[in-house]
Amino acid sequence: MNTGIKGARVRKAAAAVITTAAVLTSAALTAAPAQAATKPSITAKGGFVMNNGTGKSLYTKAADTRLSTGSTTKIMTAKVVLAQPKLNLDAKVTIAKAYSDYVVANNASQAHLIVGDKVTVRQLLYGLMLPSGCDAAYALADKFGSGSTRAARVKSFLGKMNSDAKKLGLKNTHFDSFDGIGKGNNYSTPRDLTKIASSAMKNSTFRTVVKTKSTKQKVTTKSGGYRYYNWSNTNPLLGGYSGAIGVKTGSGPQAKYCLVFAATRKGKTVIGTVLASSSVAGRTADAKKLLNYGFAV
Repeated sequence: MNTGIKGARVRKAAAAVITTAAVLTSAALTAAPAQAATKPSITAKGGFVMNNGTGKSLYTKAADTRLSTGSTTKIMTAKVVLAQPKLNLDAKVTIAKAYSDYVVANNASQAHLIVGDKVTVRQLLYGLMLPSGCDAAYALADKFGSGSTRAARVKSFLGKMNSDAKKLGLKNTHFDSFDGIGKGNNYSTPRDLTKIASSAMKNSTFRTVVKTKSTKQKVTTKSGGYRYYNWSNTNPLLGGYSGAIGVKTGSGPQAKYCLVFAATRKGKTVIGTVLASSSVAGRTADAKKLLNYGFAV
């Protein structure tokens, strides 16, 4: 009798332990996601993140506040070029002295294009997006704007940039430059810039360019010979964040430090923007925090 009673007690105790363990495990599982998805604090004045597949907003901080965009402007420059009807990416553009003079006069970031070289449109897109070449931006605006003078062609190209922003339904974006060196009227918002980048990422050439860490491009010189341009991407997330696929850095006296970013993990693509971050290191840290958060929620 005693043995049977003892056995029953042991079985009851064991069952109680198993039940308690199951409750604890269940509690731990339900608590974990809440801890993982704590909204991050960033140094940037503005930030926005969305699920690129669904368009769902995942994070906002002053997401609709107009701010200077620096060279993240060049995302729209590339987008306008790639939207041209019957675009020939292998068409050659002769580098004019005006492009070189412009970057020197503005102390601007450049692809170090050499006057007289014949560079393809595809190569100019690499020069635009990797080293953030304002000379490449000028060359593209001059090539794809219409008009009898360079000034007219640039004005026409800016018109295309602003028209494209309107087509995307963006009410807080305006461009007065092809490269981010604005005249006081070049601005966007974290939400708008993310939408521009998301739209641009639908183009396979754009995706290929912005995920490239470095490239060596062979061009024809004025004398008919050839030379190589070596360009490295200014985006620190490429190779520095697992799954990073783009997009573009920006900086300037007004813009501070900006980064439009995108990454894909397990079939989910998160895309976003930080504007007016505190430093180069700050914008990288901000972007990583927002990507981590975007994948967690």
